[in-house]
Amino acid sequence: MQMNETYTGNAPSRAEVDAMEGLTLLEFGTDWCGHCRAAQAPLALVLTDQELRHLKIEDGPGRPLGRSFRVKLWPTLILMRQGEELGRVIRPTTAKPIVDLLSKAGAAAD
Repeated sequence: MQMNETYTGNAPSRAEVDAMEGLTLLEFGTDWCGHCRAAQAPLALVLTDQELRHLKIEDGPGRPLGRSFRVKLWPTLILMRQGEELGRVIRPTTAKPIVDLLSKAGAAAD
């Protein structure tokens, strides 16, 4: 699957995220965040061959979805399956932590 390139301000509700079938990778951040921009190359590298939904959510004060997940630093990547959080990575700078996060999906499926 190809990754989303821009953060959306139109975030789904927490109930909608929890109801999503299959694997979903939530990415919380902003376009102007230096840490978020630095994470884009490793994300693109890893997400090229993945079968999952990638939601790139603009976050900030008063944004209910990010607050429901207690996001404090950007980018925060949260891997979900059917409403269950499988794991998260905060401020990845290389592909390895993202690969490790996605490997939890394979282990959780067994």
